[in-house]
Amino acid sequence: MSTAITAQAEAIKLGYNGAPDAKKNSVHYFAEALERIVEEKSDIEIELFPNSQLGNEQERMENTLAGPSLNVASFAGLSPVVPESFVSNTPFMFGTAEEARSFFDEGEYWKMVEAAFKDRTGGSEILAVVEDGGFLAFTSTERAIHSPADFDGLKFRAMDPSQVALYEAMGASGTPIPWTEVYSALQTGVVEGQMNPPLYIILGSLNEVQKYMTRANVQYSMQFLVGNGAWLNSLSDADRKVLEDAVVEANAMTRKKVQETVESRVKWLSENGMEVIDPTAEQLAEFQKIGQPSFVEWLGTQSIDQSFIEAAFSDLGKSDLLQ
Repeated sequence: MSTAITAQAEAIKLGYNGAPDAKKNSVHYFAEALERIVEEKSDIEIELFPNSQLGNEQERMENTLAGPSLNVASFAGLSPVVPESFVSNTPFMFGTAEEARSFFDEGEYWKMVEAAFKDRTGGSEILAVVEDGGFLAFTSTERAIHSPADFDGLKFRAMDPSQVALYEAMGASGTPIPWTEVYSALQTGVVEGQMNPPLYIILGSLNEVQKYMTRANVQYSMQFLVGNGAWLNSLSDADRKVLEDAVVEANAMTRKKVQETVESRVKWLSENGMEVIDPTAEQLAEFQKIGQPSFVEWLGTQSIDQSFIEAAFSDLGKSDLLQ
């Protein structure tokens, strides 16, 4: 009982990347909504820490697993614990936002990932898949990206090893660089391109150091709300339900917001220094033809049980790609 009282008495820290600007940062929009709903309906207090104030991806994840806190992690934070999550980062996997949402909300594969995370962390949980900007686009300065051939010899910033694998398949090189260093790396030429949804291109002012944006629907931009297991277990049944319902409500609000703002953000970028490229259906098929099989091959070199790969592609009705 004393543990529960202590957990309730102190505000729970929620850390994440990006600025505390709900108009520009969808994760902050989600965090604010979650904080408001939970505090209106329970005695739980949530304190927000945007801009990576609680550390980088690895540090935030370690702190969340060690003590009472919440964390919105990208693949860079989640994958060291569950490398199986990389399967959902397969490029050109989803054709629409609805397909991506159904994959995470209803698919057997993601249930397996959640179970593996909980088991390996002694009870901590992935509470939500948080949408944070729609489909990722390639950006570049040296040359416009119209097809895989345009990647030849370029240097790209990668968020994690899975993105390195994708760039190498396209004929480029990939260098892992933390989000907080992306602008300077592009500005100084350490790398010549990167990929992110329009939201993050604006959030990081990358239009100032990148000339072209190619809307190739590379991957669907997601982050992951993680909660410390001991803290979650300390909640009463009523408070746990409030939290879970609030997560669902805040997530629905965020998805609606993201969907409403993607096109306006693309327009803003086109008016603020970037040339926007919309590949044809044939060009998109070419990206998929080269990028997807090579990525699946890379997955096979990781410490990932084949059953996770099979479940993911089964959920999508694309098991033939594994043959």
